[in-house]
Amino acid sequence: MPSDASDGRRPVAIVGTGFMGRVHARAAQVAGGRIVGVVGSSLERARAARAEFRAEDAFATLEDLVAAVDVGVVHVCTPNHLHAEVTHAALAAGKHVVCEKPLSTDVETASAMARAADAAARIGTVPFVYRFHPMVREARERVRRGEIGSVVLAHGSYLQDWLLLPSDDNWRVDPALGGPMRAFGDIGSHWCDLLEFVTGDRIARVSAQTSTVHQSRGDMSVQVGTEDAVVMQFTTDAGAAGSAVISQVSAGRKNRLLLEVSGTEGTFSFDQENPELLWYGGRERSSVLVRDPDTLTPAAARYARVPAGHAQGYQDCFDHFVADTYAALDGDTPDGLPTFDDGVRATRIADAVQESAAKQAWVEIVQ
Repeated sequence: MPSDASDGRRPVAIVGTGFMGRVHARAAQVAGGRIVGVVGSSLERARAARAEFRAEDAFATLEDLVAAVDVGVVHVCTPNHLHAEVTHAALAAGKHVVCEKPLSTDVETASAMARAADAAARIGTVPFVYRFHPMVREARERVRRGEIGSVVLAHGSYLQDWLLLPSDDNWRVDPALGGPMRAFGDIGSHWCDLLEFVTGDRIARVSAQTSTVHQSRGDMSVQVGTEDAVVMQFTTDAGAAGSAVISQVSAGRKNRLLLEVSGTEGTFSFDQENPELLWYGGRERSSVLVRDPDTLTPAAARYARVPAGHAQGYQDCFDHFVADTYAALDGDTPDGLPTFDDGVRATRIADAVQESAAKQAWVEIVQ
């Protein structure tokens, strides 16, 4: 592990002082990182976040930070429109990068970021962290083994209500800051990534419609240029059919990601609001699998941090994602680590969804 003369922990920089910055900072420390600096939209914001992040210092810019202290990896937790600028700066300084999703707000920029990481021989990862639920890994391993036969149907949803009211507002609503696809880019990307991760099959074509429930938000003077909800149908390369509903205006739903995958011999269903369980359906009988490291497949058991009955959740997933990223920095890339290429893939799907909704037609996804 890259070390500092003081205690041998990995030197880490966090760019962004919001909620995701806090999540990244905690996960970095759990994985053996030392937050040597935090960068905010202003030096004052960075200083205000310093204590909560347990950062050693605060900086106005990433350039100031890397010039002042040794850094091994930079976590980019800024609003979406800044991801490319900060990532390119970090790569140019020779740093590995963990960049929040969406990797970028358009395919061309995201692809350039992936190419830059390759050219710099640096590792770039994107936190599609729902991959790190043990029961997701269990479903993936059993699908790989053919336990549900050939996948023929997949469906589900990702539902939230944090933008339910017209008074609810956020920078993500502005396409100049968050990108042209808001609900889909923010959470629909997670659903599609999870589908492809579990099944090993890729979405090939989409037919989508979008809905903007509130035409203005906040003080009502700013018109909303992004969608509140998406309904899409799709087919995969292997011929499976499917559908998904993505919404940030579904009252009472806080963070409900549901994925159900049916094959010729069985069905798996995962609900991340009940992440300790995996429903396994069959013609003769159905059952519920429990997150128990003593009974899980090895691929899933390695992410079961505590004994059965002791709940794991979102932060545990993030901790595992960062730990696997840091393992990759040391030359041991674990199976299923989401990279910049996965981030590019997500932007390609989002582009196809946007095009389909605009044309009201099926659109092929560039593979």
